[in-house]
Amino acid sequence: MSPAIQNSSHPALSGADGLAAGTSDIILLVGRILIGWIFVRSGYGKIFDIPSYASTFPPRGLPSFLAYIAVPAEFFGGLALMFGFATRYAVLVMVVFMLVATFSSHRYWDFADATARRAQDSNFYKNMAILGGIFSLFACGAGRLSIDAWLRKQR
Repeated sequence: MSPAIQNSSHPALSGADGLAAGTSDIILLVGRILIGWIFVRSGYGKIFDIPSYASTFPPRGLPSFLAYIAVPAEFFGGLALMFGFATRYAVLVMVVFMLVATFSSHRYWDFADATARRAQDSNFYKNMAILGGIFSLFACGAGRLSIDAWLRKQR
């Protein structure tokens, strides 16, 4: 089941509609891999030493035990997105993860130093953009090139 491709609002703007319709599953696959890879790459370094990562939580106002939830959610959620497995549920987990991570770790408004503030500002809005991509996956689903599609066929 391919996501519904909507035509552009005006015929003069419809040149890419056919391309989008013909490549939507490949584009969803590439998008899932790119978004998921961000989380897998970041989570991989943490998953083998969660206690060390947990020690960084209290200074950010988070209890240490959340690291034991956040790290597996980040790593395995990223894998689920990449493979298109339980995609909409993975999206929900990743949205919570991203909101907590963004508002606890990239509070750019708390930084007086201009360089640090700029770096945190960039990370904050990068995370907002990632959330936009994740929300798109929630709306579209994983596409035909996914474990979700394979499991649908098995019914």
